[in-house]
Amino acid sequence: MTTTYAALLRGVNVGGSRKLPMADLRTLLTGLGHDGVRTHLQSGQAVFTAGHGDEQSLAAELAGAIEERFGFAVDVIVRDHAYLRAVAEACPFPAAELEARQLHVTYLSAPVTADRYAGVDAPAHLPEEFRLGDRCLYLYAPEGLGRSKLAEALSRPRHTKGMIGTTRNWNTVLKLVELTAP
Repeated sequence: MTTTYAALLRGVNVGGSRKLPMADLRTLLTGLGHDGVRTHLQSGQAVFTAGHGDEQSLAAELAGAIEERFGFAVDVIVRDHAYLRAVAEACPFPAAELEARQLHVTYLSAPVTADRYAGVDAPAHLPEEFRLGDRCLYLYAPEGLGRSKLAEALSRPRHTKGMIGTTRNWNTVLKLVELTAP
């Protein structure tokens, strides 16, 4: 039995460093024995089917292959269609009423509790807001991610220690649901 997954790579092809051409990523995933390999945009999203492994082992396998082939480490999160769909459906913000640049999901490598973010002064960042989900964080940033002071506060090491997080805008969130659909 095969499962369709999305691999989310953190920090590739940004600012001229850690270049990873998507054609090379497709070749790499195919070489690892995966089928139906596709990429989305240049910012590190790949979709593939696998008949072996689980999210963690597939992420570790891909991260190791990238480091071996390209010579740099990349954090990788792998999630299946059911999870991606559930994240989109559970959005606590009115996604249909917002521009894609205003709504983001940070996919996290592990579950988190509100205690991790207790030091964030949420009222000081209004109208920006965040909510926690299942191994994810939803961020509403009306002026976009690049101008978000709340995103900056949420990404401080005391909040991210011991886990991987990688953020996607709402259009990409929805596209990954579509691309991984059976």
